[in-house]
Amino acid sequence: MAIHKPSVILASASRRRKQLLTEAGYEFEVCISKIDESGFDSEGLKSWEYAQNLALAKATDVAQDYPDSLVIGADTIAEVEGRIIGKPADAGHAEEIVRLLFSRPHRVITGVAIVKAGAGIEVVDSDITVVYPKKMSAEQIAAHIAGGSWEGKAGAYAIQETGDEFVERIEGSLKNVMGMPMELLEKLLKPLLK
Repeated sequence: MAIHKPSVILASASRRRKQLLTEAGYEFEVCISKIDESGFDSEGLKSWEYAQNLALAKATDVAQDYPDSLVIGADTIAEVEGRIIGKPADAGHAEEIVRLLFSRPHRVITGVAIVKAGAGIEVVDSDITVVYPKKMSAEQIAAHIAGGSWEGKAGAYAIQETGDEFVERIEGSLKNVMGMPMELLEKLLKPLLK
């Protein structure tokens, strides 16, 4: 009996990324990367370089086990005034991040990498969206932190869950802020799926 080998793999635990790929009609399997993001140093890197490095590390990690599959890795970060903001460590950190990000415009950057190790394919790019937040009151911040929707989210918020409440407008891809810039992904995948 032949062993099934997926042709496209998403190297991410993100429910939102899985949902976005499913809604776009892609057939894929999920294989979560074992990369420890906390071990990556952003020192001396531009924010988009950092996001791309993490995305590539995730895709490469999974591609080692599936060399004949196209493996998609992604990493989303927020950036404000040159400072890279990842996922909060705890509620106190989340509150600090929210106070910072929702006091001024910030950028959301998602690095995307596609690797097919057996064919020597490695494609890496990123997308940037500018988010213009609404000013949040102390009560809104407290309610947001208490609600827990910040957990595991770059920038300590999920635009698809709280965007209308917290965001004035965006410049760029909404799906990028959700964790996967589908427009960019489709452009990168198209020549590889022929």
